[in-house]
Amino acid sequence: MTTAELDVIAMRRALALAQQGPVVGGNPQVGCVLVEDTGRVVAEGWHRGAGSPHAEIDALSHTADARGLTAVVTLEPCDHWGRTGPCSIALIDAGIRRVVYAVPDPSRTAGGGGATLAAAGVAVTAGVLRAEVEDAIRPWLTAERLGRPWVVVKWAASLDGRTAAADGSSRWITGTAARQRVHEERAHSDAILVGTGTVLADDPALTARGDAGELQPHQPLPVVVGERRVPTTAALRRHPGGLWETGTRDLAAVLSGVFDRGLRRVYVEGGPTLASAVLAAGLADELSVYLAPTLIGGPHLAVGDLGIPDIAHAHRLRFTDLERLGDDLHLRARAADPLAPSPEEG
Repeated sequence: MTTAELDVIAMRRALALAQQGPVVGGNPQVGCVLVEDTGRVVAEGWHRGAGSPHAEIDALSHTADARGLTAVVTLEPCDHWGRTGPCSIALIDAGIRRVVYAVPDPSRTAGGGGATLAAAGVAVTAGVLRAEVEDAIRPWLTAERLGRPWVVVKWAASLDGRTAAADGSSRWITGTAARQRVHEERAHSDAILVGTGTVLADDPALTARGDAGELQPHQPLPVVVGERRVPTTAALRRHPGGLWETGTRDLAAVLSGVFDRGLRRVYVEGGPTLASAVLAAGLADELSVYLAPTLIGGPHLAVGDLGIPDIAHAHRLRFTDLERLGDDLHLRARAADPLAPSPEEG
């Protein structure tokens, strides 16, 4: 096999390792494989979350001698001192001869490891399986590039797009399987956005629970958008993930605040008013829509006015997933790709 073919094989393994890491938190999923020129794997590693060794350090810890090896990493090795030291320097000190990575690190503080490695005489190859790796860590990359979290807007509706009956009742439009998938999506989010209107009307718990009602190990932070205070008796006051009352309707400020807290994935579960505001502002990266095979009619639409004057200005999306959950459908759709490489990334 050629070196390029061996690089692809090793990168696919590194990507599989990366996906064993947590999706929540401020750090990306990263995998690393240390290989000989023949392609034989000497050591492997992946990042297990904030404060734990980075993938390169984890891989290096599994071999006594890394001199002359090639490190194949899904993300450009970091180049800064944070909770851990720079991976670029660790690879140089270990005697790594060559580094292959898929995606340049867009972080202003951590990026630049490739240049540091090259300056030290390490051979560097970038862009191997870039599209696949970018797709796998798209939420984190989007957050780093835009300076705000990846935003998923969720709603459950009837086939005619209603989220409640004329009297306001909405429990339950979808079935058990769909509702459990919502809990899984919460568990894979860093924060849940909800409006004060929904808090006052529904008193939601917004916890992530398992099939038996048990709390999941990770609980997203409830973030309340709006100026009204959450009542002292509200279920959110007892949320195990804490509570942030933003005191504002300024969505850009709220998302900036979420990002500054190190949170990179946001799940919007706040009803039509908040969902419409996020969509109208162009802040939604993905839609998670649950459709029930029922008709309700009436005024309670899933989405309100988006300020679209005519069909030519309609928000165009692309479906990324379709799944049947019991009698319901779960659809995922994404906005136009915000991840086109910046000029400095080529």
